[in-house]
Amino acid sequence: MSLICVLPLLMACAQAQEWETVQSPGNPILADGKDYSTDPAPLVANGKLYILTGRDTAAPGVNDFIMPEWQMLETEDPASGVWRHNPHFVRPEAVFKWATPARAYAGQIVQGPDKRYYMYAPIIEADSKNKDPFAIGVAVSDSPEGPWTDAHPSGPIVSQSYPVKNEIENIDPTVLVDDDGRVYFYWGTFGRLKGVELEQDMVTFKGQPVDVHGLKGFFEAPWFFKRNGTYYMMYAGNTAGPDSECTEAVYYACQAYGTASSPLGPWTYQGVLLDPVSSTTSHGGIVQYKDKWYLAYHTADAKGGDHFRRSVAIDEVKWDDSVTPALIEKVIPTHLPAPAPLPTRNIAPAARIVASNSPVPVQYWIRALNDGKVHENPLPPDTWGTWSPNNPAQQWVVYQWEQKLKFNGSRIRFWNDQPAGSGVGVAAPKAWRLEYWNEQKWVPVSNVSAYGTSTDAFNDVSFDIVETRCLRAVFDASTDGKSYAAVAAQEWEALYPKPVLVEPADTKLPASPVCAATE
Repeated sequence: MSLICVLPLLMACAQAQEWETVQSPGNPILADGKDYSTDPAPLVANGKLYILTGRDTAAPGVNDFIMPEWQMLETEDPASGVWRHNPHFVRPEAVFKWATPARAYAGQIVQGPDKRYYMYAPIIEADSKNKDPFAIGVAVSDSPEGPWTDAHPSGPIVSQSYPVKNEIENIDPTVLVDDDGRVYFYWGTFGRLKGVELEQDMVTFKGQPVDVHGLKGFFEAPWFFKRNGTYYMMYAGNTAGPDSECTEAVYYACQAYGTASSPLGPWTYQGVLLDPVSSTTSHGGIVQYKDKWYLAYHTADAKGGDHFRRSVAIDEVKWDDSVTPALIEKVIPTHLPAPAPLPTRNIAPAARIVASNSPVPVQYWIRALNDGKVHENPLPPDTWGTWSPNNPAQQWVVYQWEQKLKFNGSRIRFWNDQPAGSGVGVAAPKAWRLEYWNEQKWVPVSNVSAYGTSTDAFNDVSFDIVETRCLRAVFDASTDGKSYAAVAAQEWEALYPKPVLVEPADTKLPASPVCAATE
């Protein structure tokens, strides 16, 4: 419904209550690219499941969190796919007079001991004198659907200068009202997490905040909840590396968790419950609704989605109650039914990969080379890159298949942040070439059309047909005569002579630099 604005209702009118019904066939819930939703915070109230979300409005290719307002989703049955959606739930400046417009980051709504609803909202404080202007405000309402008023009109309940000084970025609040009515509040990001008890007014610190330790790889996005007497803290972790259980690339995050026997810890790390998703950020919330538990999280899987155009998904959570404390089984994300694959000449997705700089530095991701994705403005893990303090004159990357296949072409999409001829940063290679393994040595392909080095489009190469298990691309680095630039590529395609159906490799096992057979 639409509210008719009259003077007494100006505040409610600023908090648009325009609900629409959405039939969602699967994840993400809003998949058509009309409204991007992010940072989900589930809430059970009035027999319904609500999900408070942010709104991503960044244009394609804009790498920034443009988030002007919050949205709300609501359902009586997640399995039905029927949701009510309020795309313009509330804006920061509509509630908090001390807030700057926009930057409606990850918030959470909880029901307080007084049965009213409290919305914890990280926003930017206007005219802040703090080094970091982010602060957390609290709004209050008699209904989870609003309208909302400022529960602490004098300003934020926490900032870098209030109520006690801190040096962290004050975002990502999470709140639990315990079984005995006591209230606990955690917040933090960039590896810093703080916790404190709140007074019954839901806005005043009760005692001094504690710094949280013991949560391996904590980066951001804490979510605090309780089950069967055990306290759980889920969070976005980014312990990165080739053998990490969390993420290979540092820009990506997993959802990890820890447990505690008391609300302010100490905390014990328990593992990963959600692997990295298609967006670099990972933010989730877990809640029990009726007789099931659910994880709400976001991905980049909606139409036109990307790292800054994310969309909320929801999946069921299963528990291992054979141990104490009970552990969370890893959640396997579900997706909309995929369209039937089309034949393609590019059979690179079926290959294993190895590079001259393997294991690849954690800011890059070697499997970006054959994931089929090209971004208008890629982040580092959208590429394979070779940057190091001392870049060598030559680099290479190898694709390996399990059997001999025929090839007569290739395409590669380079990325750069420095011009050709540079000896620093990342630049298109001075030259490059393709080689194939003839079961004894690497041999250049013959009758080559051209080896382009554009960074604005794919560089297409055709050559005489070869039959091999391995292709190698060799890059002569850009140089200013004194040092060498790094090489980076978003995608490298290996082309079969005619279109075929391709099944992507399902292994992280690397290729062999000399095309040795897998044992």
